[in-house]
Amino acid sequence: MGKSEPVTVEKVDIDKYIGVWYEIAKIPNRFQKKCSSNTIAEYRLRKDGRLDVINRCDNKKGGVTIAKGVAKIVDKVTNSKLKVSFVRVLGLQLFWGDYWILGLDKDYKYAVVGDSKRKYGWILAREKELNGAQWSEIERILSKQGYNKDRFVKSNHSN
Repeated sequence: MGKSEPVTVEKVDIDKYIGVWYEIAKIPNRFQKKCSSNTIAEYRLRKDGRLDVINRCDNKKGGVTIAKGVAKIVDKVTNSKLKVSFVRVLGLQLFWGDYWILGLDKDYKYAVVGDSKRKYGWILAREKELNGAQWSEIERILSKQGYNKDRFVKSNHSN
């Protein structure tokens, strides 16, 4: 029998969650291969209750890569389970992936995001760096959620 699914946070205030987040670390994935540094995610609330998702990074060729997507809230009670799609064809969003908020600072200074199978993971923060206490708490969250912290690679943010 496999591991049970990670457990999302009890409540996310979407109004506090929207805005710019810096990627502090991630489990490497195929769709961010072009990114070399300065990865950020911006979330904007839409009139239909969904979120616009704009991911930006500096790419290995010296340019900027931008991916625009949409997030829909799946669990309306907690707002902690979302589905995100970056593929739009003929006006339809396709290929929705899990975006589960597994850890969240009480002041929304950092977030731990993953998926139901622990294939993906991101550590996001409002600032480009975290302090030692924040890292310790994030490592505790990762361990509690069944993630191996060594799978996460720190992201580079140049000035």
